[in-house]
Amino acid sequence: MPKAIPHLLIGSLTAYSGKSTAVLGIAQQLKVRGIKFAYAKPLGTYVKNPQEELIDEDARFIAQRFQLPPHHLRPTLVTLTEESIRHQLKNHGFTNYGQQLVDLYGHTQTGDLVLLEGPGTLEEGSIFDLSLLQIAEKVDACIVLVVRGHSLQIMDALLDAQARLGKRLLGVLINDVPQDHRILLEEVVKPFLETQGIPVLGLLPSNSLLRSVSVADLVNQLQAEVLYGSDRLTLMVEELAIGAMNVNSALKYFRKGKNMAVITGGGRTDIQLAALESSTQCLILTGQFSPDSMVLERAEDLEIPVLSVDLDTLTATEIVDRAFGKVRVHEEVKLSCIQQMVAEYVDMDRVLSLLGLEPALQP
Repeated sequence: MPKAIPHLLIGSLTAYSGKSTAVLGIAQQLKVRGIKFAYAKPLGTYVKNPQEELIDEDARFIAQRFQLPPHHLRPTLVTLTEESIRHQLKNHGFTNYGQQLVDLYGHTQTGDLVLLEGPGTLEEGSIFDLSLLQIAEKVDACIVLVVRGHSLQIMDALLDAQARLGKRLLGVLINDVPQDHRILLEEVVKPFLETQGIPVLGLLPSNSLLRSVSVADLVNQLQAEVLYGSDRLTLMVEELAIGAMNVNSALKYFRKGKNMAVITGGGRTDIQLAALESSTQCLILTGQFSPDSMVLERAEDLEIPVLSVDLDTLTATEIVDRAFGKVRVHEEVKLSCIQQMVAEYVDMDRVLSLLGLEPALQP
C-alpha cells in the first residue's frame, strides 16, 4: 500500500491575519526545494465565474503562479456567501460537503505534499462541515496557524486553539510583528509557546508594502473616473490621508505620510496642490467637481494619478478603509517581498521535518 501523502493546512484565528501571504511564501519555498505539491482551497471566498467549475480566485492564482498541472489543483467545494449559507439552511445541510472533501482530496497520490488554504477562523465553514478542524480530520492534515503579533492577547487564543485542534496543530507562524515587539516575542513568547508544545515556525515582521493597495484597486472599489494617470494605476498606496483642514495644517499633516492616497473635496485646490507636493500616490477628489487646470498640470508633471468620485468625503473614506482591510497580495512587487520574507523568517526545514519530508533540492 503506497504511503499517504502529507497534507498541510494553513489556517488562522481571525480574518486578515496573513494566511494567503503564508500560503504564497510556503508554496515558493516548496518549489525551490524541489517538492512537488498539489493545492486547494476547499472553502472559497471569491469565485469569478461560479457557472464554471468552482475554483477560488486565490487558488487559480496559485496554480498559474507555480505552473501547477491541472491534476495538482483541487476544486473549491463551496463559496462562503450569504446565498450559499441560505441554500444550506433551506436544505437542512443536505449537501454533504464533508464527504465531497474526502472523495476529492482524501485519497490523492499526487506529488509529495498537498497544500491547503483553510478558513479564516476556527469556526468559519462549520455549516458546510468545512471548518478548519473538520477539514483536517477528513483529509488527515497537519495545521499551521497564522496569527498577528500585535498583542500578547494572542496567547489565550493560541492555547485555546491548541486545546481544540490537539495533535493536528503542527505549529504557528506569527505574522506582522512590529519592530518594538520582536524582542519580546523572540525571548519570552516563543520559548513559552514551545514549552506548551506549540512550535513557533516563524516570526514575520510588519511590512507596510504588504498592507498596501494598488491605485487600480481603489479605482475599482470607488467606481472612480481617472482624470489623469491611467497608465500609473499600479502604484501602491500604503496610507490614507484626509484633506479637510486649512492648507498650513494640511502641509504638516501630509509631510508625515508615506505613499498616501489623499481624499479631499474637488473644490479644494489649495489642499490638492499641497498633497501633490508630498508623498502622494494618488489624489481622490470627491463631489464630482472639475479640478483646477493647475492641479492636473502639476499631477502630470509629477506623474500622480487623479481620481474623481461621485461620493462625499466620508463615504469615500469608508470605502478606502475597507479596501485596506481586504488587501490582496497578487501584485508582483508584493510577491517578491513575500518570498524574501518567508525565506528569511520561516524555518522551512523544521516545517518539512515535522511533516516527515526531506527537500529534493537545497534552496
